[in-house]
Amino acid sequence: MSAAKEIRGKIKSVQNTQKITRAMEKVAMSKMRKAQERMAQARPYAQKMMETMQRVAAVSSDYTHPLMAERDVKRVTYLLITSDRGLCGGLNVNIFRRVLGEMKEHRDNGVEVNFALIGSKGVGYFRRIGGKVLASTSGLGDKPTVAEMLGVINAVTEAYEAGETDRVYLVSSEFVNTMTQKPTRVQLLPAKAPEEAETTEGGYGWDYLYEPSAPELLDTVVQRYVESIVYEAVIENVASEQSARMVAMKAATDNAGKIIDDLQLAYNKARQANITKELAEIVGGAAAIE
Repeated sequence: MSAAKEIRGKIKSVQNTQKITRAMEKVAMSKMRKAQERMAQARPYAQKMMETMQRVAAVSSDYTHPLMAERDVKRVTYLLITSDRGLCGGLNVNIFRRVLGEMKEHRDNGVEVNFALIGSKGVGYFRRIGGKVLASTSGLGDKPTVAEMLGVINAVTEAYEAGETDRVYLVSSEFVNTMTQKPTRVQLLPAKAPEEAETTEGGYGWDYLYEPSAPELLDTVVQRYVESIVYEAVIENVASEQSARMVAMKAATDNAGKIIDDLQLAYNKARQANITKELAEIVGGAAAIE
């Protein structure tokens, strides 16, 4: 009976684990929906900031903002956005794999690589493997604010203005759909302006009157543009994290169910064997008495 008792204990343990993973799946689903709502709200603002920056830059062709200045690439900075917690499948691993591959290529070409990190998983990873980290922050939670990431953003922009880095890439997880999240890399600095100004339907160029001057306005707009792009990426990464966690916890719950079925079958076999043994002993004892 000891074997059946041991199996029954394992079944109880797996059932308890299954309850936890099922609860985590439901919590992740709820958080994912809220993160998707925040993502939908952040995207229009980031898009409008990009359009505003491009419009102002187009009419300030004689002025180049320091964050828009092109230079020969000798130093590259990766601004990585990762999660603060695990149990979200290969979300963070895919980002690390993408960056490490590019980092090797840069170093083979003699390009120095630095990092700026948002998220404890990235901070912990590069603390283990090494690498020059310009700035880092973590613990932003499920509702991050721009103020919480300003330290990292300012460190990156100041390094670019000072010529300490020649290109900044933003690497995060793009939310494609509930089942798919993929690592994406975009150039954050130098900020890009359009090659041509917009035109109206009739083909005539148009513009606004700027107060103060367009170059002065550009100084503020470019910084806000960088902040909005990073903020949108962080919000999208939160949605990706919760989606990946929901999928991972559902898989864990399903796997726990399969293990329980297998253990239940083993328990039934052990119990049947024990009953058969007891019956054999009873029959043998009765035969001995006769």
